[in-house]
Amino acid sequence: MTEDHRTAPSYAALVTGAGSGMGLATARRYVDDGWTVLALDSSGEALRASATDLGERYVPVVADVTDEVALTGAVVRAADGLRLRAVVNAAGIYPPSTLDDYTDLLFHRVFDVNVLGVLNVCRATVPLLRAAGGGGIVNFSSVDALAVSPGQLVYCASKAAVSALTRSLAVELAPEITVNGVAPGWVATPGTAASDRITRAAATIPLGRVAQPEEIAGWVVQLAGGGSYVTGETLVISGGSLIR
Repeated sequence: MTEDHRTAPSYAALVTGAGSGMGLATARRYVDDGWTVLALDSSGEALRASATDLGERYVPVVADVTDEVALTGAVVRAADGLRLRAVVNAAGIYPPSTLDDYTDLLFHRVFDVNVLGVLNVCRATVPLLRAAGGGGIVNFSSVDALAVSPGQLVYCASKAAVSALTRSLAVELAPEITVNGVAPGWVATPGTAASDRITRAAATIPLGRVAQPEEIAGWVVQLAGGGSYVTGETLVISGGSLIR
């Protein structure tokens, strides 16, 4: 890819989990840059609320990433007439679990959303990326893939799997499509704000604070730009929390 498409208004990006949190922040960043965003989420209510704020370039796509057939149909319909050049897999769930209390149902639900969902979205969108001349995929992993959090047994394993998938897909899809990941640490999202753990965590971070969703979005857009010499990497965005 030789053309600079980072701010080209004719291009589209697909962002999963785009109804809230880091997914919404990433969608907003693309809209601000002049892109059309296919904003995919399982919650139509969240998408409608965001669409009111972000306008016509934010195109709601209600779909479940675990249902490949329905997901693919929804994405193909939404992308009709657009040049899809970036895909961001931000959808994820993080219910707590330990060896004592995990269940088969919880295990399969977490891996279905966090891991199978990434694969389903990639399989649905890679033909569209290729048809547009290539592009970039960014998958959301987590620092918990590297330095586990107590009480997040299954979630940590699912994010380690996402990092491994990122490396495998980077080899499989090169050179037309780059595949990278981000591994955020503590981020001020509605989900983390519900716990007082985020306040305690901030005191342990070398930079002295947690990240804002917009900061994560900036790195995501850069990695998804395509045409660079970076693929198969997962960027840790943790304020230095893993260096000690």
